[in-house]
Amino acid sequence: MAAGVVELTRELVRTDTINPPGNEARAAQVLAARLEAAGLDVAVHELGGPERTSLVARWPGSGDAPALCLTGHLDTVPLGRADWERDPLGGEIDGDRLHGRGASDMKGGTAAIVVAAERVAALGRGRAGLEVVLCAAEETGCEGAVALAGADGALGRCGALLVAEPTTNHPCVAHKGVVWLDAVARGRTAHGSMPHLGENAVLKLAHALTRLDGFAFDAPEHPLLGAATLNVGTVSGGLNINSVPDRASAGLDVRTVPGLDADAVAAQLAAACGDEVEIAARLALDPVDTDPGDAWVREVFAVMAPLIGADPEPRGLAYFTDAAALVPAYGRPPAIVCGPGDAEQAHRTDESCSVAALEAAAEGFFEIARRWCGL
Repeated sequence: MAAGVVELTRELVRTDTINPPGNEARAAQVLAARLEAAGLDVAVHELGGPERTSLVARWPGSGDAPALCLTGHLDTVPLGRADWERDPLGGEIDGDRLHGRGASDMKGGTAAIVVAAERVAALGRGRAGLEVVLCAAEETGCEGAVALAGADGALGRCGALLVAEPTTNHPCVAHKGVVWLDAVARGRTAHGSMPHLGENAVLKLAHALTRLDGFAFDAPEHPLLGAATLNVGTVSGGLNINSVPDRASAGLDVRTVPGLDADAVAAQLAAACGDEVEIAARLALDPVDTDPGDAWVREVFAVMAPLIGADPEPRGLAYFTDAAALVPAYGRPPAIVCGPGDAEQAHRTDESCSVAALEAAAEGFFEIARRWCGL
């Protein structure tokens, strides 16, 4: 008998997939073996090398009905510089909390997906099937999901998508998109003792960035997602203290809402920063926004209600997920983000997840998948 969701989560937490460098193949091998043993057809997709892999596992239905996609990612963020109270790769359980990097974001959710898929496969073939998509490199911009979306034949036909990111098992119907940009200022180098002979790129950039303090995009607020946001995440410039810097750059993190696309983001930021700064996008993924009145959404709400002890209300999320790449690739089916982790635990020192929430997620995902498959 394969280990349950709690033990599988512990095994995944103990498997180091910190990104960078990722090494998601370590977790992929564990999960591929389980899914294959349950009878699913598993395909491995490399992302730049054998240590960076995503998985797509299929349990076909007996007819031509579209499958249900269950998706999660295999990588985690780094541990950070602060000391942890417990071994971050130990998977220790203390009361109702399972501790370790990725417990909430999102090895617990990934484990719940796999356990649910195993249980569905044990029931036999239904009218529809499952497609389990486990992605590498989500934490650095959904690179694994983007690669799968662009690879011919990597993804099948799916009629709905469940993303097991941390929501404390509350089904959420929308999340923001993302545009990551670089703001670059250029100057002319000179000796630090003669700054009048150069053009200081750091000062050019600094002047531009002050114009972004309190910046608001010209875009309507979304009823669940609110307003688009801007964060200046990184700033760098100069090579040595005794030279005038000839280049400086800032990394800008914009979280978008429906009605604000990447071109509009770049244009509005360029206008605010002025002519001495160049703005270039390096990542753009659209928001996800599903109608809360969709029949499948209402069914998911009904399944999860007794497991969370309340009737779910439509919610949106400030973060983005692999659904931003997968939903367009599948033809924009309804999508829900729902997982056992706590969003407030994601990326934190001493990350943890509720054991009870893990068990509830596995049960809920199984019931959602069972109903979709007609079993």
